[in-house]
Amino acid sequence: MIPYCLLKPIVFALDPETAHETAIAGMRTLGRAGLAPAYRPHADKPVTVMGLDFPNRIGLAAGLDKNGEAIDALAAWGFGSLEIGTVTPRPQPGNPKPRLFRLPAAKGIINRMGFNNHGVDALLANVKAAKYRGILGINIGKNFDTPIEKAADDYLIGLEKVYAHAGYVTVNISSPNTKNLRQLQGESELDALLGALKAKQTELADRHGRYVPITLKIAPDLDDAQIANIADAVRRHRFDALIATNTTLSRDGVENLPHGQETGGLSGLPVFEKSTAVLRAFVQALAGELPVIAAGGVVDGAKAKAKLDAGAALVQVYSGLIYRGPELVKECVAATRAG
Repeated sequence: MIPYCLLKPIVFALDPETAHETAIAGMRTLGRAGLAPAYRPHADKPVTVMGLDFPNRIGLAAGLDKNGEAIDALAAWGFGSLEIGTVTPRPQPGNPKPRLFRLPAAKGIINRMGFNNHGVDALLANVKAAKYRGILGINIGKNFDTPIEKAADDYLIGLEKVYAHAGYVTVNISSPNTKNLRQLQGESELDALLGALKAKQTELADRHGRYVPITLKIAPDLDDAQIANIADAVRRHRFDALIATNTTLSRDGVENLPHGQETGGLSGLPVFEKSTAVLRAFVQALAGELPVIAAGGVVDGAKAKAKLDAGAALVQVYSGLIYRGPELVKECVAATRAG
């Protein structure tokens, strides 16, 4: 395998979305040709979270492989788990291009992709074709043209379709790039949505004879009252975990950088402090009643360890991979081994 440090100048010479699509296509080809190395997660003490046995604490966050096209190649990087999506019931193109921007000086990324994906049926075809048998999370969302008052219908469709093929399912209500989506984090909207999803999960568990955990992915742009309301809701509806956090609308620290004022969600190192503060607040609010999975700003092993120190049960990475490549996974596993 060519070291990422040698490939990075080529990758960064391309438009960000072109680079992403090229990388996914290359990994898809490797996987389908059987040329991707067998799945061997980096050695660690296994940890049980949501009733699932994770071989290590470092997982791939949703967004890198929206359609599940590169599962086998990504598995070879040594993750303890993979999360694919966000996927919607119907295919959709996402927002107009350009919609993905690198901020190298800050190790950040801004995106306004808008849940571009091939639809849940295409994702499931890719999942069925993959050889990977590790823990696979599937992240579900709503179509952009589904009215917000009908959003639960899309999430219920997604949950029903992916249930039999997922190790766990993540409900994404926190992307800033689908109009009004974060409205679902409001107290009454969230209560109704979580209640409907929990009832569907119970029904599907009976039907399939298998319990698949559900997690909720939330935004970092929350005040104390919103954190308290969300913590109360996931506790009452007996969700299995919370993922903190998605991207931020804040531009603190990047406002004067090229592309720093682009519309969309900011990820990578600039979101680390904000996402970790929200993580810590949810850990305190939930008091061990359900685990919190960390995401946001993990660009090295020290940042991964800091997430565990803040109370996270697991850590997910994505934007850091753009700057560090597969070596980041190995480094983060080593850094969190004692956690």
